[in-house]
Amino acid sequence: MTELTHLPAPDGVAPGNGYSHVVWGTGRFVAVSGQCAFDADGRVVGEGDPAAQARQVFENLRRCLAAAGAGFADVVKLTYFVTDVAHLPAIREARDAVIDTARPPASSAVQVAALFRPELLVEIEAFAIVGGTDGGTD
Repeated sequence: MTELTHLPAPDGVAPGNGYSHVVWGTGRFVAVSGQCAFDADGRVVGEGDPAAQARQVFENLRRCLAAAGAGFADVVKLTYFVTDVAHLPAIREARDAVIDTARPPASSAVQVAALFRPELLVEIEAFAIVGGTDGGTD
């Protein structure tokens, strides 16, 4: 695992709620495309249920990160696209089950009019930095 530095609140910037304003490290950059609540067969999981969708999204992110030799400890940035910001508490609960809440990644949340299928409520992309040539995992 790479050594990441997390800066929750730079001088003059108010601390965030559950994220670091700045994260940096050295190593191999990994970008994971936005993941939605699809199971391995492409079926939507948790239609109408933001908590179930968030759990599936984070499971998909875990699998994608693992394919690159990374884990959630290597994630430096998460970007959330949500159809309703009222879903954020459920999404944060799913996130907090997989990340180190004392060293959270940087993040952005954007409310969008819709995702590419109407039953989808959340899409999340991840950026990670993996140390060494063999990568690292949680």
